[in-house]
Amino acid sequence: MPAIDPQRAIPVTVLAGFLGAGKTTLLNQLLRQSALADAAVLINEFGAVAVDHHLVDKIDDHLVVLASGCLCCSVRGELSGGLRDLFMRRLRREIPAFSRVLIETTGLADPAPVLYTLLEDFFIAERYRIDGVATAVDVTHADLQLARHFEAVRQVAMADRLLLTKCDLAKPEEIARVAGRLTRVNPGAPQIEVRHGVIGAEQVIGCGLYDPAVRGADVRRWLAEEKVAATRAGGEMPRQHDVTHHDALVHAFVLRFEPPLAWPEFAEAIDLLLATCGERILRVKGLVGVVGESAPRVVHCVQHIRYPESVLPAWPDEDHGTRLVFIVRALAREVVEKAFRMFCGTAAQRDGG
Repeated sequence: MPAIDPQRAIPVTVLAGFLGAGKTTLLNQLLRQSALADAAVLINEFGAVAVDHHLVDKIDDHLVVLASGCLCCSVRGELSGGLRDLFMRRLRREIPAFSRVLIETTGLADPAPVLYTLLEDFFIAERYRIDGVATAVDVTHADLQLARHFEAVRQVAMADRLLLTKCDLAKPEEIARVAGRLTRVNPGAPQIEVRHGVIGAEQVIGCGLYDPAVRGADVRRWLAEEKVAATRAGGEMPRQHDVTHHDALVHAFVLRFEPPLAWPEFAEAIDLLLATCGERILRVKGLVGVVGESAPRVVHCVQHIRYPESVLPAWPDEDHGTRLVFIVRALAREVVEKAFRMFCGTAAQRDGG
């Protein structure tokens, strides 16, 4: 079967969040909206999410159609098997057609394995694409959770959007304090305040590289390099000395290279970093200018996994320099720079974060 164009591949949005962050409330509210009327929703167990009042038709033991028209699938085994089954049953017209997938993770889940499946499984990667990770953060308990549980920090670090839940129960200064803490961990992710569990579907979906609304790549929003650079320039750096907080050593930075890079050497540098420092590299996004190529390649990595690169039709703006956004834990920028200097023979620019 030929590869599917990224704009035609089925978008997958991951809804993450620590225990008690309000994912169940958000999910139920989202499923009532027309934007998700033809979505497939994957959850760990039906009992984990209160969707019973939405059920209208049972297809089999773990697949039902909701009143909104959504498919809701219980994934008890591996995620790749569930996604494969959904796609093939859709192809055979055994189930209603769906245009996107929403995956709700458990409260203690690391989003990385979900992203691994979407990046590494060849069958899945050809037919689905990452639309983004939306992480719910309970502002009334975020301080303690981020300090004590690295799972909560990883959920924040890997997010494309941060949903600040229970803002109706918090004081403005409490919300501002949590927002500042989240910015230190992941400055590129927009923060959306949620009150009484009410949120629009458009605030959760559509945060990936490809935007169906404009039928093209929205690189500036996806990469968010300006936000990362501005945060560092403004002094919003992690408290490196405060090792009692799990989020203290997580930070983001931008590497820029002006001359085009030879792809084999670049690939060696990034693969070495992922192989040796993968546990400390939470996420990488970037555009790479390649010698002899008129358009940039897109780089997307999750810990030790590098997604097969794709090529944009053209540069999104007049800036044709390589730009890489790293979110790391206890990993110095200088270590990352050294790898590229060794393999690519060029130093990263010191401006831009």
